[in-house]
Amino acid sequence: MAGKDNKPPLIVIKRIKKGGHAHHGGAWKIAYADFVTAMMAFFLLMWLLGSTSQGDLKGISDYFNAPLKVAMLGGRGAGDASSLIQGGGTDLTRRDGQVKSGDTEAQDSKRAARMARQEAKRIEAQRLAALKAKVESALSTNPKLSEVQRQVRLDLTPDGLRIQIVDDLNRPMFDLGSTVVKPYMRELLQNIGSILREIEAKVTLSGHTDNKQFANARVGYSNWELSADRANASRRELLAGGMAETQVFRVVGLAASVPFDANDPAAPINRRISIIVMNKQAEERLLKGGGSIEASDEEEFREAITANGKPVALATNPVAPALRVVPTGSTPIDTLK
Repeated sequence: MAGKDNKPPLIVIKRIKKGGHAHHGGAWKIAYADFVTAMMAFFLLMWLLGSTSQGDLKGISDYFNAPLKVAMLGGRGAGDASSLIQGGGTDLTRRDGQVKSGDTEAQDSKRAARMARQEAKRIEAQRLAALKAKVESALSTNPKLSEVQRQVRLDLTPDGLRIQIVDDLNRPMFDLGSTVVKPYMRELLQNIGSILREIEAKVTLSGHTDNKQFANARVGYSNWELSADRANASRRELLAGGMAETQVFRVVGLAASVPFDANDPAAPINRRISIIVMNKQAEERLLKGGGSIEASDEEEFREAITANGKPVALATNPVAPALRVVPTGSTPIDTLK
């Protein structure tokens, strides 16, 4: 027994093995996703700021500086539209402030109407240009009219196609102080009337004289009456050529108030008959009480309706003490033989 007790004690060494790091889960992925989301929001904000007008940016700045101002005092603000950004919402092309949902439809309707009017103007301009070419062709191909061709002036004005038959020193349209149309001018007017009957447009006629005083024994008969009677005589020749009576909108005498050659008011070229084939805009203006304006281009037209930088109302006829407008279908009085 004693021998057994003399054995050395048993020593047990316990060794703990160290393993790898424990599993941390996906927390890093969440942090990275937050970072990417923040960057995407940042770049989206930069894009919105870059595509927003200065006025909208100021509106946004004012809103955040005083968010309760609109709510308390009224006016334009975030509550005016479904989008907090003025000019934004479902339509990113908006540039002129917040708009209600119904405004887009109204703007589209106005845009469509404006485009339709522009298209109608374009078609009508082409129609008048074709008419101008047709009159020029008739003058050049007819041997009888070739002699008076240089007395005919054609141009397109804001009111429509203007056909002016000017006087010549050696080939006048009328005898001095007379309203009887010369034979060659009668043939010219009738040929023009045959061309105008093919279109649906209103026509105005105006007679013009030079500034020489009309010498006549009758009191009250002046260049105003003479120019009106000559315009009415020209109207009758157009009707004889085939133009419809209903196409005549107005016949007026302007005497020497609108000279062709302003530098020489006594020149024969100032004695003329002006025929305007009106476009729709000119017709509407006359029907509303405005007047027709003889102008060679849009700039001259704008100058004619502006006095001292301010637009003026257009009268049906120029102001004159003895202006005589001859109604359509009437017979001129005091016709000189």
